Amino acid sequence: MHIEKRKAGNKIKYYLAHSYREGVKVHKFRKYLGQDLAEEKLNERKQIAQKLVLEEIHKYKIVSSPLHFELSKEEISRIKALERSIPLRIVHLSEKDWKAFSEIFTYNTNAIEGSKLNQSEVNDLLETDKWPDKSKEDIAEAYGVDEAIRFIRATKEHISIPLIKQIHKIVFKNSMPFAGNLRKRGEEVVVMDGMGEVVHEGAPQARINHLLKELISWYDNNKSEYPALVLGATVHNQFENIHPFRDGNGRVGRILLNNILIKHGLPPINIDFGNRVEYYASLQSYEFGKDLKPTIELYIKEYENLKKELGDYKKKKK
Repeated sequence: MHIEKRKAGNKIKYYLAHSYREGVKVHKFRKYLGQDLAEEKLNERKQIAQKLVLEEIHKYKIVSSPLHFELSKEEISRIKALERSIPLRIVHLSEKDWKAFSEIFTYNTNAIEGSKLNQSEVNDLLETDKWPDKSKEDIAEAYGVDEAIRFIRATKEHISIPLIKQIHKIVFKNSMPFAGNLRKRGEEVVVMDGMGEVVHEGAPQARINHLLKELISWYDNNKSEYPALVLGATVHNQFENIHPFRDGNGRVGRILLNNILIKHGLPPINIDFGNRVEYYASLQSYEFGKDLKPTIELYIKEYENLKKELGDYKKKKK
């Protein structure tokens, strides 16, 4: 960081400035300190401005930096062993299993985001088209998630910006006027917990396309190197960090996760509504500590849960 001086008539204005390069683009942060400042006052304001600039740098760089990691051979071997321990095999899933999964997933992924439909209502909706006396938006998004699961089963594409937009459009076409569109200029995202504390800030809108392209490039370069759990976890967690849409990022991210998993021969996964606190904690471990372990451990736990839920579902339908 350095002090910049600018003449304004007979006065001198002071700024604290910092630049960093990202590819061919240079980002510059600048804070106005005041004019005609004595050295003591200049140093005092510089210290305050440094903290503000560092906060902005964190906001810009925290999103992309976790992508730049490498796993050791030992870590890769351990994760591959975890994949072999998954108690489900995608080739063994019947059409009835896929239907059951979609109903289970639709309820849970929407409930995490505030839907008031219960599992029984989701089942009736998707099986018999019976509408409960609930929000039309919740009903539309239940149909949308179910359709998106069918979509990712049919598509051969792994990840791209058009694919991401299409998933969002399918899920929210009847509930959100901006379905399928990334955030526009001026649309920034802040996620707060129940206490009103900020737990996550999405990437600045101006960087969304760059960061999505970086994520896609990372996946393309590593899809043959890393186990599917690592690929899925990284894509999902990084997507949530970027938060490219005004709303609906959680559901699109979890559907995108399943697209990556099934393209690599693993069964789909459901994040249970009851495990949402652990799920959010795993996202924060990744965002701030570059740690995938909590995410992968949660996925293994959820595979165990899903096996049981599919079994229970079959018993109920007999």
